[in-house]
Amino acid sequence: MEKQKNEWFEWLKAIVIAVALAGGIRYFIFAPIIVEGESMMPTLHNQDRMIVNKIAYKIGEPERFDIIVFHAEEGKDYIKRVIGLPGDRIEYKNDTLYVNGKPYKEPYLDEEKKQVFDGPLTESFTLEELWGQKTVPEGHLFVLGDNRRYSKDSRHIGFIPMDKVVGKTSVVYWPLSDARIVE
Repeated sequence: MEKQKNEWFEWLKAIVIAVALAGGIRYFIFAPIIVEGESMMPTLHNQDRMIVNKIAYKIGEPERFDIIVFHAEEGKDYIKRVIGLPGDRIEYKNDTLYVNGKPYKEPYLDEEKKQVFDGPLTESFTLEELWGQKTVPEGHLFVLGDNRRYSKDSRHIGFIPMDKVVGKTSVVYWPLSDARIVE
């Protein structure tokens, strides 16, 4: 009887440790997220399931073109692409991204640009026109959705404070047929 009781206790202890470990990993390191909407099309699709790396920015700084998850509205997280880092001057002119006066290629938009015939994929703008500031403020990011015509992003909601960033995401794990690493 004592041996059976001890065995149950060991199993219970192992289950509690496993649940605590899984909870800790999910809360502090990795978490699943579901893409809602089409603002990141064609890179991400509605209902794609992804893994968010929560420690990516605790170790290093965000990089231009990272796909991040951040707290936007009350209880809602957004998934967007980092375009501007603190101190950057961002401008769009003739469907081309300029950062600090230098043009940048956005290969993830090439196919969409080919399909647009009624104007640019991304309307021309400067940060000063949008928000009255020449550069991205310290401690903030400027983000855009890849579906530029139908994305609620920094053009509409402003600069994203770094403390609102949940983490970086690049792994789609569901649906299984679309599992991939995105750039």
